[in-house]
Amino acid sequence: MINTSAQTQNATRETTKLVAYTAVFAAMITIMTAYICHIPVGFNQGYIHLGDTLIYLAASLLPTPYACAAAAIGGGMADVLTAPIWAPATIIIKALLCLGFTSKQNQIINKRNVSAAVIGMAITIIGYYIAEVIIYGNAQAAFVTSVTGNLIQSTGSLVLFIVIGKMLDRTGVKSFLIK
Repeated sequence: MINTSAQTQNATRETTKLVAYTAVFAAMITIMTAYICHIPVGFNQGYIHLGDTLIYLAASLLPTPYACAAAAIGGGMADVLTAPIWAPATIIIKALLCLGFTSKQNQIINKRNVSAAVIGMAITIIGYYIAEVIIYGNAQAAFVTSVTGNLIQSTGSLVLFIVIGKMLDRTGVKSFLIK
């Protein structure tokens, strides 16, 4: 029988490790979204970025609550730094992106995670369209600026997720990070 003190220490160690991974992903998401490949689009303070790639990777590696936290914090901080009007919507939308993924399979790139990323594209496009209509009040203009930009952003993030995920799968990084 295992000592309950040892069990408590192991649980604390695992939780601390997950919180640290969450913080690292949140920071990487912030930087990738706000500064790396950050391309302003249209009049609405929106921008194209590849930060969703890191959200998809976090959702494939971390348990769902931790991935949602990393996505909401990272995306929200990026908007606070670059386009604060979008931060409330981003926090909700980015957390929702993580819900369809699984971290329980041995590979990052699997049918469920690729399907979740495709569904994430729809969540992004629809979510930001609704947010833009609420913020600016013009459904026609929102359709052109929001849908077009988010379609480009989401497609780029999906492709990069698959490329990076396959590379990471070849290295066995998942078994190394999450034991």
